[in-house]
Amino acid sequence: MATTTAALQRQIGSASDLKSVVRTMKASAASAIGQYERSVAALAGYARTVELGLGVCLRSVEPTMSSGAGLTATTVRGADKAVLAVVFGSDQGLVGRFNEVVVDHAMQHLASVSPGARVWAVGERVHARLLDAGLRPQGLFEVPGSVELITRLVGQILLTVPVPGTGAGGGTLLLYYNQPSASGHEPVSHRLLPLDEPWQQRLAHQPWPARPLPQVLGAGAQALRAFLREHLFVSLFRASAESLASENASRLAAMQRADRNIADLLTELSGQFHSLRQSGIDEELFDVISGFDAMATRKAPDG
Repeated sequence: MATTTAALQRQIGSASDLKSVVRTMKASAASAIGQYERSVAALAGYARTVELGLGVCLRSVEPTMSSGAGLTATTVRGADKAVLAVVFGSDQGLVGRFNEVVVDHAMQHLASVSPGARVWAVGERVHARLLDAGLRPQGLFEVPGSVELITRLVGQILLTVPVPGTGAGGGTLLLYYNQPSASGHEPVSHRLLPLDEPWQQRLAHQPWPARPLPQVLGAGAQALRAFLREHLFVSLFRASAESLASENASRLAAMQRADRNIADLLTELSGQFHSLRQSGIDEELFDVISGFDAMATRKAPDG
């Protein structure tokens, strides 16, 4: 009994320590979610500025586009070239089916778009999942551990992946990542390049928010390339930040489930411990009473 009680005490102590770790991870994940969500919100203003600049440049080169020359026309016609894809996942575990969901979504979409697509993975876990699905990624990028490191990741992607329209190659660029939702997160796909023609037309004809109207100095195609690079940066940054927010939301949900399970386990172990302890006390009291009765019985004839 003493050994069983001691074993239960050790189990209760281990479960209590694990509960403290889980609560710490819950607090860390909740804090990280807010950090990445704020970065996405802060990016919205800059993204709006880039779109305004793109609209001005598209207006200035619109005749060139219709004649089949220039950067934007090349970008639009690049859809029949190589298909490039970047899949955002995680480097760490304890995130439920976070990586499986985004890989399944990417594989289904790529099967309908281009089975021979060249894919790059962001995160060791999603890289392994892609290999298990029969797709060998062209490269692996490390998942940033903070908002500040997202910029470095975006730079690495733009330097490594032959992004269409940047002079390194041509084709279609697709992004796959988990996006925060009411249920936690959901996988999304985003065709970053070639630029969507209705979207280009909308940007080119959107009203300018002030007067006078801006003018593009120098070569319009050069300015367009500069704004296109900023558009790529904004889109990749947003995809990475939303993926990281979703990862931490998934980890938070996993830790909440673990916290409940540990609480249930502690309740069960504590009940077993108190039951065994009470049984031990009852047995000791029974032994004392039995001994007292035996002594009283032996003394009775002498009286």
